[in-house]
Amino acid sequence: MLLGACANLSLYSISAFLILDSDGGRVLAKYYRPKNQPQLENKALSSLKDQRSFEKGLWEKTKKAGGDIIIYDNHLALYKHSLDVIFYVIGPTTENELMLYSALSAFSDALSMVLRNQVEKRAVMENLDLVLLCLDETVDDGIIVETDSATIASRVSRPRADTTEIVINEQTLMSAYQTVKEKMQQRIGQF
Repeated sequence: MLLGACANLSLYSISAFLILDSDGGRVLAKYYRPKNQPQLENKALSSLKDQRSFEKGLWEKTKKAGGDIIIYDNHLALYKHSLDVIFYVIGPTTENELMLYSALSAFSDALSMVLRNQVEKRAVMENLDLVLLCLDETVDDGIIVETDSATIASRVSRPRADTTEIVINEQTLMSAYQTVKEKMQQRIGQF
């Protein structure tokens, strides 16, 4: 009895992560397959044609805001609307919905921090490198590795340009000039 219940335990909890635009077009899609069990349920989503069909049907069911979880095509789909994009986390129907939702919320909140609250299609496309880094910090090969949005954002964000730039103004130039003048006078005074 207990052995049968433990057979379904796995760290691989996410089958796919999707970002679709307001027209149902793919912005980003990552499909995951457990390394030790490649013949699992996600086999139906192995071809590009199947993936596109799945995404289009899923978008049709979720294009209107108002929900956050749905069972579609024998998959558990959690989604979150943000202006003109929709984030999806897809998992098996036996997966813990709260865990999937915490991963989705952590990703979307971290992305909001990294993109400075401008989570829209244009910003996602322009910063696709940061979006993929956020996703990789949240989910690694279908395994949820981080659910704290602040931690994800801190690992992904670039250092701000204004904190690393050296400001050269009149005062710093005068200070440098004075230092060089004093050193030269000391050297001349030694001879």
